[in-house]
Amino acid sequence: MKIGFIGLGNMGAPMASNLAKAGHQVHGFDTAGVSVQGVKQVETAAAAAEAADAVITMLPNGTILRAVADQIIPQMQPGAVLIDCSTVDVDSARAVAEQAQAAGLLSVDAPVSGGIGGAAAGTLTFMAGGSDEAFAKADPLFDIMGQKAVHCGEAGAGQAAKICNNMILGVTMIATCEAFALADKLGLDRQKMFDVVSTSSGYSWTMNAYCPAPGVGPQSPADNEYQPGFAAELMLKDLRLSQQAADSADADTPMGQIATALYEQFVENEDGLGRDFSAMLPRFEKRGRS
Repeated sequence: MKIGFIGLGNMGAPMASNLAKAGHQVHGFDTAGVSVQGVKQVETAAAAAEAADAVITMLPNGTILRAVADQIIPQMQPGAVLIDCSTVDVDSARAVAEQAQAAGLLSVDAPVSGGIGGAAAGTLTFMAGGSDEAFAKADPLFDIMGQKAVHCGEAGAGQAAKICNNMILGVTMIATCEAFALADKLGLDRQKMFDVVSTSSGYSWTMNAYCPAPGVGPQSPADNEYQPGFAAELMLKDLRLSQQAADSADADTPMGQIATALYEQFVENEDGLGRDFSAMLPRFEKRGRS
C-alpha cells in the first residue's frame, strides 16, 4: 500500500518505520522535519496524502487534527482510509469522520495504548471507531504496528474507549501510590505489601505490571528514576479529555475529577513535568495529611 504518515514524533516515527519495514511505501511529514528510516520525507501534509491508499495521523490534539484534516482530505482519493491514531476529544474525532465520509473516504479513529516501547516493538493496542468497512481496510496495518486492535463501534468509539481506560489508569495509579506511601508510614515493607496486594483483591495493572515503587515488581520507570514511559503531562491530557467528555455527556465522574486536579497540581505546580506518571509516589512520600 501507499501510505501517508503525518506526525513523526516519539510514537509516529517508529510506527511509520514498522510499516516501511513491512514493505509498504510510506511518505511522511512532520513539522519538525525529522528523518525516519525507510520513510520518504515530503514537504507538506497534503503531499503525504496524495494518491495514498491510507493516511495515518498521530497528532497532539483535536484542534491540530481538524486543521490537518482540512489539508489532507481534499487530496485523498475516494475509497482511501484516514486512520487517526492521536488521542483527541470525541467531538473532534466525530467531526473529522463526518468530513471524511462527505468526501467519499473511509475513516477510523484509532488511539493507541502501549507507549513508545510498544510503538517501537510493534506491540501497540488500537481502540478503533468507524464502520466495518473502514476497520477492515485499516486492520492489516494495525497488525503491523500492534498486537491487538479492538473495533469498539462507530466514529468516536475508539477515543471514548481510550479516555475511559486512561481515566481508570490515572485514578488507579494515584491509589497505588497513596497505598505505598501509607504503607511506609505504617512500617510495612514495600516488597511484603507488593506480595500481598499483587495476589489479592488490590490487584491492578499499576501494581502488578507498572509498580511505582523502585525495586519492587517487574522493571518499570520507577527503576529508572521515573524517566517517562508515559509522561505525567500526557496522563493529565487524557484525564482532561475524560472530563471534557463527561461534561458533554452529563456523566458523574468524581474520581476522574479528583485525579485530574491532582495531576494538574503535580505537572503545573510541582515537579511532575517530564516525569513518568508513576512519580506520584515520591510526591506522596514527601507529604503529610493536610
